[in-house]
Amino acid sequence: MSTNNNAQENRYIFDIVKWVLVVILLIVTIIGNYYFRKYNIILRVIMNIVITLLICSIALWTIKGKSILVFIREARIEMQKVIWPTYQETLQTTLIIAAVTFAMALILWGLDVILVHLISYITSLRF
Repeated sequence: MSTNNNAQENRYIFDIVKWVLVVILLIVTIIGNYYFRKYNIILRVIMNIVITLLICSIALWTIKGKSILVFIREARIEMQKVIWPTYQETLQTTLIIAAVTFAMALILWGLDVILVHLISYITSLRF
């Protein structure tokens, strides 16, 4: 049992080291982009992409990163189970929503006009 605890503790410590490395690389990327601002933008973009990919790969090797990968795989499986609406259903729903939105806009506009006239009548102001 103690070897199992030691292994878990070592994995936890190694995980912390990975996250510290991720933070350091992120800081280096930000400072490097600022420091090398006089150089060609294409080179800086390539450098930022390479370091960002390195940061992501290190982060994905951690326990949290592996759980994120599992979540993404499960989400992809669930997305395949979804029954997506047809083009016609989507179009009909969109038109219904647009019509209801337009009708509500007209109702609110009418209510606003009525309230403005009512308040101007009560306060004897003319708008």
